This record gives sequence, structure tokens and C-alpha cells, in this order.
Amino acid sequence: MLLHDDTIDRTTNKAGHVAQMSLEQIQRLDAGNWQRIPTLEEALEIATGAIGMILELKVEGIGNEACAIVKRSGFSGPLIYASFLVAELHRVRHADPESKIMVLQPRRLPRDPVADVVAVNASHVGLHYSTVTPILLQTYHNLGRQVFTYTVNDPGDIQRMRDMGVDGIVSDFPDRI
Repeated sequence: MLLHDDTIDRTTNKAGHVAQMSLEQIQRLDAGNWQRIPTLEEALEIATGAIGMILELKVEGIGNEACAIVKRSGFSGPLIYASFLVAELHRVRHADPESKIMVLQPRRLPRDPVADVVAVNASHVGLHYSTVTPILLQTYHNLGRQVFTYTVNDPGDIQRMRDMGVDGIVSDFPDRI
């Protein structure tokens, strides 16, 4: 299923944990205006040829399956596999050596914020906007990595990220970008 949260509380007409529900139960939910929560296959089918996707892997053990679904779908747009779970990104790299990978860094950066990026040969890095500094941005750019910031909603913060030269901005308000 394609769902950002661990629960269905915020995005549907019901409450509960996704992990405790069957696919059938999830597909019966109303996600607003009688829409359902899509499967990855459904989302890829709708998006192919129209938009690119950043596919965040949020559950351990799904990297191989996600790669297989993307390959089977024939998705034709740009796709980046992103995760805070570095082990999943290693699985993706193994399953699809040509894939674009984004290491998502937590708000509290690791002691060596470059190590995992190099280890999985990531093409992208995702940083919380509060952690972006000119030196860190330049370090990643010198390594040939693109830097995206998340989740930047305030217009002033969006402008600050643009001025610093990030390569992409993730926002709950794309019309502000």
C-alpha cells in the first residue's frame, strides 16, 4: 500500500495501524471523496509517463519487493528510492544496480553524514531543512550528489533553501515551491 503514515487516522475515515490490517480492509477505507489508498502498482500505472516519483521505503524488508514491482510495472518516469533505513537501500542497490537512491538523513545528523551515502552509492541525499549548511551542501555536491530538503513548508525557509542552492525541496505545499 502507498501510505505515508503508520496509521490510517489522518488520511482516512477510520483509525488504526496499517500493519494490523489486511489489503482488503485498507482498500475499503475512504481516503476522501470516495478515493481509496492505492497500491504501489496502481500509483505507478497512473504516474507513468506523467510524473517522476520518490518512493520512500518505510518498512524493513520491502526493498527487493518494491524493486520487483517497479520493474514489472514498466514505470517510465524518473524514480528515486528513498529511506532512512540504509539496509533497505542496500537491498535496492543489490536488486537494481542502476537505481537512483536517496539516503534520508535524520534531523540529528550522524557523526559521519557521508558514510552511508557513499556506502550505497546514493545519487541523492535528503536532509531536514534545519540541518542544511553551506559546507554540508558543498560536501555532497563535491561528491556529485544531489541534495533535497524535507519538509519545507514556510515560504521563508523555502526561499532560504533555494538561495543555498539545494537541488530539490519536498513540501506539503508544492504550490509554494
